[in-house]
Amino acid sequence: MAVTVLISRALEGLTAPEVHVEAHLANGLPSFTLVGLPETEVKEARDRVRAAIQNTGFEFPSKRITVNLAPADLPKESGRFDLPIALAILAASGQISSDRINQYEYAGELALTGELRPIRGALAMTLASRNSGRSLVLPELSAREAALVEGADVLAAKSLGQVCAHMTGQESLSRPHPLGAPRQPLYTDLADVKGQAAAKRALEVAAAGAHSMLMSGPPGTGKSLLASCFPGILPPMTEEEALASAAVQSLNGGFKIESWRQRTFRAPHHTASAVALVGGGGNPRPGEISLAHHGVLFLDELPEFDRKVLEVLREPLETGHITISRAARQAEFPARFQFLAAMNPCPCGYLGHYNGKCHCTPDQVARYRGKISGPLLDRIDIQVEVPALPENELLSKSSAEPSEAVRKRVNAARNRQTARQGKPNAALMPKEIETHCPLDTAGETLVRNAITRLNLSARAYHRILKLSLTLADLAGAERIESNHLAEAIQYRRAFN
Repeated sequence: MAVTVLISRALEGLTAPEVHVEAHLANGLPSFTLVGLPETEVKEARDRVRAAIQNTGFEFPSKRITVNLAPADLPKESGRFDLPIALAILAASGQISSDRINQYEYAGELALTGELRPIRGALAMTLASRNSGRSLVLPELSAREAALVEGADVLAAKSLGQVCAHMTGQESLSRPHPLGAPRQPLYTDLADVKGQAAAKRALEVAAAGAHSMLMSGPPGTGKSLLASCFPGILPPMTEEEALASAAVQSLNGGFKIESWRQRTFRAPHHTASAVALVGGGGNPRPGEISLAHHGVLFLDELPEFDRKVLEVLREPLETGHITISRAARQAEFPARFQFLAAMNPCPCGYLGHYNGKCHCTPDQVARYRGKISGPLLDRIDIQVEVPALPENELLSKSSAEPSEAVRKRVNAARNRQTARQGKPNAALMPKEIETHCPLDTAGETLVRNAITRLNLSARAYHRILKLSLTLADLAGAERIESNHLAEAIQYRRAFN
C-alpha cells in the first residue's frame, strides 16, 4: 500500500484536535519530506524516525517519502508525532499490517533506539479522544497519567517494536494499572503557627468560601508560614477538579502521578514576568495562574512585583479563565485559583511594630502601598493585618488548633454551599447574590453606613455580601446576620 493514514492529536490550549498522519511512498530519488505546518521539533522527527525504524529491525524505505500532517493550517509541535509517523511509513511500505491501524490513535516521542519517551499533554489528548471509539496508544509513563481519565481506553507501550508486534498480533499491549489511593500530602500544620488568631480565622473564612486574601505585617510574623498551611485546610478535590487541574499541569509536562488529587500551591518569585503569570509564547502555554487551577497562587512580597505584572491578575480573578491572543494563534486556559498574597506595611517593613522601629515617612508608605493598584485591591476579599508577636507570646508553648479541626469546619461550610448553589460563595454572580444574600433592616443599615464611610465600590459591596454568606455558613446560620456583616466589613478595612 503506497498511502497510509492514521490518527494522532495536536495541542491547542486545553483542546486536542485530531491530526491525520498521511504517509505516501513513491518512486524516485530517496527523500523524506514532512509537510503540514510542522514546527522545528516535528521536522527533527525525520532523523529520529529513521534511526528508530532501523534500530527496531525494520528497513527504512529507499523511496520518495512524503508525510503530511493534516489539517495543514493547524500548527504541530513537540515529538508526539514520532510514533504515528514511523507507523505510517512502516504500514505504507508493507512491513506491518494496516488492517487494525485505524482502530487506534497514537502519540509518542521516539528515542534513536526505538524506545518511547513520555510526552506532555497526555491528559488533554485522552479527554479529547475518550468518545472517539478508538484506543489511545501512549508511552508507558504517559499512559499511566492518561489512565486517570475515567472511561478512556488507553494502551501502554515501551517501544516502537512493541507497538508493531501488537499491530501484527504477535503480542498485546497492556492497559496501565489504575492508580491506588492518593498519597497523603504533608502540609504545614496551623498548630505550628504561634498566635495570629485573627489571621488564622481569616484563613479559615477564605478556605470556606474560596475567597482571595492579602496579609500585611512586619517581617517574620508568620505570613509565609500561614500561607503554607492554607492548602492543608482546603476541602478535598472532587474528581472533576482533580482532572481539570492535572490536565493543565500535563500541558507543561509538570504533572506527577503521586500528586493526584492534591491542591497545587504555586509561589512564583517577585521577579516573574507577566507572561510567566498568565502564560504565553508563540505556541501558548499556561502560566502560574492556570497551573494553580483549583489550587492556591501565593505571591509573597506583593509590592515587589512589577505593577504591570500584577495588573494582569485583575481579569482572571473575576472570570476564572485567561485568553491568550497572539497574531497567529489564540488559546484559552482555566484559572480558577485561590489568591493569597503577603506584603510588608512599609518600605522598611516595621510600620506598626511594637518596638517602634519604623522611620518611614507617610509619603514613603503611600508610595510603597501605591505599587498595588486600587482595582486589584478591590478584587481581594479579605485584607488582614499580621502583627508582630510580643516576646511572652513568642516564647510560650503553642496550644493552637490543628489544621484537621479547621478543615472539618471548612468542609461542612463548603458542603452547605454546594448543596445550596452548586459552587463556592466567591463564584456567585450578582443575580445569585440577590437570591442567596438577603439582608434584614439592621443589616441594610450596617452596609449602608459602611459604603458611605469606606467609599466602597459596587464590587466591594458584592464581595462583602459573599463574605458574609461564608461566615453564616461557618456558623451554621440559615441567613446572614449583623455580626456576619460586621466581620466581613472588618476584613475590608486594612487599606481603607
